[in-house]
Amino acid sequence: MDSAEKSFLTAKARQLRDDAIESIGTFGVGHIGGVMSVMDALTVIYYSKAKNLDPADPRKPDRDRIVMSKGHAGPAMYAVLADLGYFPKEWLKTLNLNGTSLPSHCDMNKTPGIDMTAGSLGQGLSAAVGMALGAKLNGDPITVYCFIGDGESQEGQIWEASMFAGSHKLDNLIVLLDYNKMQLDGPVSAINDIAPVEAKWEAFGFFVQSVDGHDVEAIADAIDRAKTSGKANMIVLNTIKGKGASFAEAAANCHSMTITEDMWRKETGRLKP
Repeated sequence: MDSAEKSFLTAKARQLRDDAIESIGTFGVGHIGGVMSVMDALTVIYYSKAKNLDPADPRKPDRDRIVMSKGHAGPAMYAVLADLGYFPKEWLKTLNLNGTSLPSHCDMNKTPGIDMTAGSLGQGLSAAVGMALGAKLNGDPITVYCFIGDGESQEGQIWEASMFAGSHKLDNLIVLLDYNKMQLDGPVSAINDIAPVEAKWEAFGFFVQSVDGHDVEAIADAIDRAKTSGKANMIVLNTIKGKGASFAEAAANCHSMTITEDMWRKETGRLKP
């Protein structure tokens, strides 16, 4: 990655964080922690690695698929999709309101550009595995990206899906674990520890890489390596929950929190009109 692309992706991730902070702040409460921690990886995928995405044709058959299995990070997806032109940016101010097309959790029937509905944790990976298998059977040269959470990884369905993907060597599947080490009720390690994650995914037949989840170059390089692994892929994103929102990073638990107008305006530097 050259310096110009790295600078672009880093700046884009910052802008998208601000868009998501404003969106959640306008509603007043939301899952800020996990939205912030996945933004760098989402930026790399959407603006550098994913192929054949077309905002004018969100269901384009030969597009890569991006599944947000940890569906409460929907506002991160919405910030990206609005920026790319899948829908008007004004929609971001309708997050979670009655009649909105942007619900708290991703819904493929409501939001253009969302490839899989989420909400019940663990199910998105199964859908992504099905997409990857279907593409293999049809001879479609697409890549399926799937974001999962570390708290979500306590769900048995995650491991059923991974066992199948590893067994069938679905090398068109790239799973990204948002390993921010915090979940709704506290530290993952204190509730139901999933460590050592790398060894577990390797045991399921995955090609596993562990990177700084806030380093866009490291993420991009890991994706490139994954595409030639010959196996199903796991990229462990070592992240900080709430990264890029100072009030969230400072909170004892920012899984979901109240955000006032003063908080989001100060964080983003966006003044009242």
